[in-house]
Amino acid sequence: MRAEDVAQYLLDNPQFFEANAEMLSQITLPHPHGGRTISLSERQLLTLRERVKELEKKLHELLEFAKDNDALQLKVHQFNCVLFGAQDRAALQNLVTQNLRDIFAVPHVALQLWKDNAPSSEVLSFADEHPLPVCAHHAVHDTLPWFGEAAPHLRSFAYLPLRASGQTIGMLILASEDKQRFYPEMGTLFLQRIAETLGSAFRLHV
Repeated sequence: MRAEDVAQYLLDNPQFFEANAEMLSQITLPHPHGGRTISLSERQLLTLRERVKELEKKLHELLEFAKDNDALQLKVHQFNCVLFGAQDRAALQNLVTQNLRDIFAVPHVALQLWKDNAPSSEVLSFADEHPLPVCAHHAVHDTLPWFGEAAPHLRSFAYLPLRASGQTIGMLILASEDKQRFYPEMGTLFLQRIAETLGSAFRLHV
């Protein structure tokens, strides 16, 4: 008889345990962390303790994730509030680049508005085709020179197309020498919120 058949029989006939309670108390099993044997009830208790530890670990991870999200949300709020201090478009651009570095510790920021400096057709198409921010380990099209002398050292990028009234008006790019700062699988919810806020802010300073 296969072990799978025995297991299935016990699952299908839970009354077996009630009818053979005395036998169950005599069953001993190897200890999972040593050579000695333990009773079935002790083994069950160890299993429950291990499951509790796993649940506690998952709960800790969720709490840490929530704390990180709260901290990031606060930074986004601080960044948005700073934008209200801009008196014109040039001042707004300076506030954006300066506070992305100060608040989010983004080491390299490039911002271009199509009204001031129209990019290549490839960059225009890229911005129009991506409604959400895009993170990558390489520069898209001909945007790497936007970062000047730092360009050869950059290893990760976040592309935020900026839109106003349904039209793409520019592009904000965040970059880092750290390959894991921005990566293709990362969540972009907060990046999208920043992009939406900037699109509205620049629309007011056309």
